[in-house]
Amino acid sequence: MEKLKQMLPYLLIMIGIFYILPMLIIDTGSGMFILLVLVPLACLLTSLAYGFKNSFTLTFPILVMLIFIPSIFIFYNDSAIVYVFAYGAISLVGSFLGASLSGKI
Repeated sequence: MEKLKQMLPYLLIMIGIFYILPMLIIDTGSGMFILLVLVPLACLLTSLAYGFKNSFTLTFPILVMLIFIPSIFIFYNDSAIVYVFAYGAISLVGSFLGASLSGKI
C-alpha cells in the first residue's frame, strides 16, 4: 500500500497526460503528434522522475498501461491498442533509468 501511495502523484500526472492531451486534437496531424511524440515523451519523463525518486518496480509500468486502455476507446480506435505496450515499455525503461541514475536499483 505504501508503494501505491508513492506512485499516486505520478499516476495522476499520467492520467492527465492520457486524458487531457487528446482533448487538444484538432486534426489527424495533431492527433498523431500527440500520440507519437508528446505522450511518449511525457511518459518517459514522468517514469524517469518516479524511478529517480523511488525504486524500480514493475508495478508502475503495468499501472501506466492499465490507465491508458480506457483512453483508447474514448479518443482513438482499436488500432491504438499497440500503444498500450509501447507506453508500458517506455515507462519500464524510464523508471529503470531513473532508479539506476539515483543508485536505488
